[in-house]
Amino acid sequence: MSDRPSVIFVDAVGTLFGVKGSVGEQYAKVASRFGVNLPAIALNQAFFKSFKAAGSSAFPGCDSREGSALQNRADLQAKEYAWWFNIAAQTFQQVDALHQFSDFEAFFAELFAYFAAIAPWEVYPDVPLALKRWRQLGIPLGILSNFDSRIYSVLQGLELLDYFASITISTEAGTAKPDRQIFEVALHKHSCLPQDAWHIGDSFAEDYQAAQNAGLRGIWLRRE
Repeated sequence: MSDRPSVIFVDAVGTLFGVKGSVGEQYAKVASRFGVNLPAIALNQAFFKSFKAAGSSAFPGCDSREGSALQNRADLQAKEYAWWFNIAAQTFQQVDALHQFSDFEAFFAELFAYFAAIAPWEVYPDVPLALKRWRQLGIPLGILSNFDSRIYSVLQGLELLDYFASITISTEAGTAKPDRQIFEVALHKHSCLPQDAWHIGDSFAEDYQAAQNAGLRGIWLRRE
């Protein structure tokens, strides 16, 4: 195992940036614009229950890297949208509030776009210093995340995008952490062997253990 990695991969949400306050607070904020006022704590609990039940955010057979790029991109984004729509609907169903929306589809369209911008996100204060230091050392960086294609606009808005030579996300790769295949996809982009790469993330199972199992050096960032 090299003391100096050939590439450092980092997780996104919970590692580089996080939701301001809580997901429940942000959902409640957007819902209030549609005349639906709900407690953030209840929404937050319902969200994480729905999120966990939704399963993997990877869509095998919908590879945006092959075939007609424009069509595949549209298909991928449609699947991402539908996946998150189901989570949002289940979240509000659990708090018995789905019926309060006169047009839930219009609400969700705004919610989905809201999380593609920077308003609900904040960069952790230690992140810019770390990224600048690694860049000064000449170490290539890559994103490796179970995120969707909104990550590009979020990273751009948070002024983080230029630090990364590659971005590997579950919806595009067709596989998600903790599967080792997504690590292989990321490594291939850098022509890098597993033992020469690090992966840093806030999840013990999906980042640390998964990276170790794939042959990388896993580093668990315990933000809480």
